[in-house]
Amino acid sequence: MPAQNLEGLEGVVAASTRLSMVDGDAGRLILAGYAVEEIALYATFEELAHLLWYGRLPEPQELKELTVGLASRRRLPRATLSLLREAAAHSTPAMDALRMAAGTLSLGRHESPEQDARTLVAAFPAIVGGYWRLRNRQEPLEPREDLSHAEHYLHQLFGCDVGTERARGLETYLNTVCDHGLNASTFAARVIVSTRSDLVSAVTGAVGALKGPLHGGAPGPALDMVFEIGTPDRAEEVILAKLAHGERLMGFGHRVYRVRDPRADVLAAAAEKFYASEGDRDLYTFAREIEKIALRILAERKPGRRLDTNVEFYTALLLHGLGIPKELFTATFAVARVLGWTAHCLEQLRDGRLIRPQSEYIGPVGLRFKRVH
Repeated sequence: MPAQNLEGLEGVVAASTRLSMVDGDAGRLILAGYAVEEIALYATFEELAHLLWYGRLPEPQELKELTVGLASRRRLPRATLSLLREAAAHSTPAMDALRMAAGTLSLGRHESPEQDARTLVAAFPAIVGGYWRLRNRQEPLEPREDLSHAEHYLHQLFGCDVGTERARGLETYLNTVCDHGLNASTFAARVIVSTRSDLVSAVTGAVGALKGPLHGGAPGPALDMVFEIGTPDRAEEVILAKLAHGERLMGFGHRVYRVRDPRADVLAAAAEKFYASEGDRDLYTFAREIEKIALRILAERKPGRRLDTNVEFYTALLLHGLGIPKELFTATFAVARVLGWTAHCLEQLRDGRLIRPQSEYIGPVGLRFKRVH
């Protein structure tokens, strides 16, 4: 029987999960039973954490206890801060700094997987925010336990009190991208923890997978295209030139979704709400016009293919409006996705076996070794 072509493992079911369902044909994303558009715009990040870790939304007292517990774990070990200083001195990319720092979070700790999950989620904003300040010759800020998770990340970056709309815009983003099926980084985390390794090791591996440009590198280029076009009258010319040169339009199309990415609609609503009161409204209006022109040209030039707006387009627009630098787009994604990684790890530890697929050998056979004197 001829072997099946399993390149990229596309279409292969490698795990069962109660955490998220991605239906690319219908354009649906379900987070533990809730459509992403039903929960991401309204829930707090802490509520999403309880939902993914424990399978249900929290009661008020449970939410209070989880919120306080996460806030109490925000302080970074001295060794983590020392490593971040050294990384900043070498102008290390943010994702490399995050990967190295994540591995230090188990230093001096001997905790349960559930406690490791809380530490990882709580610490990522302090790592990314503290590193960015060090890169800009500023000192990392003391953690604040009186702020929500989203507020704390913005505070660690900028040091000032953040407005309600700004914090809610970021929180919606974190909720929207916190989990997305068995993507490359989540699969990496589940494989590592399936050996009964610890969550810190598994999440460090997931960060390593995410930093690859084929997985986590699209939001920045999506924004670059908008700035490259510059004015609406140049949009058609620039887009047609990119397509003529075989370039992909960043922010459009998705490997999984054959229709519009549902996360794009959620973040479009979040961006609309944010830019209505803060940020550069002209940039928002311009980007929406670019989206319309790009969708029209793609429909004309690539008939039969659904190349709809994906999550990266509105990620770029929203995060830029929130003041988050492009260099931190992927690291900010990790601040959200670490919740999904830890939830998958806990699920794997509860229900899963060692992940040990087979490979198909396609090399030569029958070779004879002959020593050359």
